[in-house]
Amino acid sequence: MSSSMPQPETAAIVACTVSRDVQNFDLLIEDMEDALGESWGDLGFAEALAFFSQPEAEAMEFIALALDESDEENLVLMTEIITQAKARDIKVILIAEDVTPAALHSLLRQGADEFVPYPLPEGELTQAISRVRAGETAEAEPEPAAPQLKAGAKKDGALLVVHGLAGGTGSTTMAVNLAWELANVDKKNPPSVCLLDLDLQYGSVATFLDLPRREAVYEMLSDTENMDEEIFGQSLVTFEDRLQVLTAPAEMLPLDLITSEDVDRILDMARNQFDYVVVDMPSTLVQWSETVLSNAHVYFTMIELDMRCAQNALRFKRALQAEELPVEKLRYVLNRAPKFTDLNAKSRVKRMAESLDISIDLQMPDGGKPVTQANDHGLPLANSAPKSPLRREIAKLANSIHDLKGDQAQAA
Repeated sequence: MSSSMPQPETAAIVACTVSRDVQNFDLLIEDMEDALGESWGDLGFAEALAFFSQPEAEAMEFIALALDESDEENLVLMTEIITQAKARDIKVILIAEDVTPAALHSLLRQGADEFVPYPLPEGELTQAISRVRAGETAEAEPEPAAPQLKAGAKKDGALLVVHGLAGGTGSTTMAVNLAWELANVDKKNPPSVCLLDLDLQYGSVATFLDLPRREAVYEMLSDTENMDEEIFGQSLVTFEDRLQVLTAPAEMLPLDLITSEDVDRILDMARNQFDYVVVDMPSTLVQWSETVLSNAHVYFTMIELDMRCAQNALRFKRALQAEELPVEKLRYVLNRAPKFTDLNAKSRVKRMAESLDISIDLQMPDGGKPVTQANDHGLPLANSAPKSPLRREIAKLANSIHDLKGDQAQAA
């Protein structure tokens, strides 16, 4: 009599995590187990490329490509993994922690179907898996409708510019959150606000607000002479029905694609249509930087308490003075400012201002990890971390700007 026992069937592998070391993403392991049970595996970067050519890969539905800042030097390899997966009709969910917006944008452009920030928000991976299984990619989602602008409007909006004097000084975070706070500064009679991303190469406003980059932006920038309210409106994307955004173009473009005349027309159009216009500038000085400065009501200059920012601030100031440009419009903003109790750092701030012969008008606290997470999630701080000390300071600034404009309107 045969006593052979039936062998349990091994669950088919329908997905794999692909990472340098999956143990660095313990929350991903838990979520994959919750969503797929035992029907998933784990591969290293090089192993994934070899696996794609195996017969077992034919049953694969998707891969979860997990990376952090240490993997950015291997972007070419990441790109090849995405390319090979897409060639075999395998969906790609990108899991990223502390990766720069430029790197994320590059990988998404290569064909990644979904992006989920790490640490994983509750239930977000399961939703992403459902979307890729249903064939719903982020690119397939309908774009928000373009706003309808009024011809002949003359609002004479306030122009507020944010310019970082070094990489990582938080200029885009400042611009995005200042624009959002202004859009919500008056609940009963909210002002109209437009956010312009003029960093044509590495502009990340679209990333920080999780907005699509419209092809219409490039078309508008290429022919501003024929731009009217309809064309300008089609270039804008609406964020949560409150904020109109001109994102950077979908492709990386040279900064001299536009001239001073082009920028002048764009700023005039925006100021005529909106109460406030916030501009996120590239850190590089270009031909049309003078135009923006001349039109600006306030020009926020972002710095940090380090030598590179001190040197750049001095060179920036000298460059403007040499051209006899209105340096009085500059308002120096110290990001990641020391705490009130850090007396040593406070004295360094004072010495820095004295040595540069500038006034540091605003000191923004270090928002820490919640700021990075908010940007990766594509949300303003008011939505993702409303109690953040940085958010509170930006909200105070927005209120003071709105109050000042109200006082000026009454005086007029």
